[in-house]
Amino acid sequence: QVHLVESGGGLVQVGGSLRLSCAASGFTFASAHMYWYRQAPGKQRELVAFISRYGATTYVDSVKGRFTISRDNAKNTVYLQMNSLKPEDTAIYYCTNDASDWGQGTQVTVSS
Repeated sequence: QVHLVESGGGLVQVGGSLRLSCAASGFTFASAHMYWYRQAPGKQRELVAFISRYGATTYVDSVKGRFTISRDNAKNTVYLQMNSLKPEDTAIYYCTNDASDWGQGTQVTVSS
């Protein structure tokens, strides 16, 4: 059974940093592309960052230069380092894989 468990969210002030983690199990993590999405209140879920099985990365324009996605295949974990946070980054953050399995999400709130 596939499990994706996000953690690391919380309340942070503008300009602060958070590191999200997503622990994966139940599939061959090293062979999977992994994604971070977010959904803000009243908005559609959007793709924030992607990391391929080979380590290639892409980002939505709004987070380029501020967020970094990475993976540790030995720990079956994908990370999202978020720096210089802005109020518009407030959302529930989810990780997912190629098979569209989803975690429960972790809340990120950036206060001004």
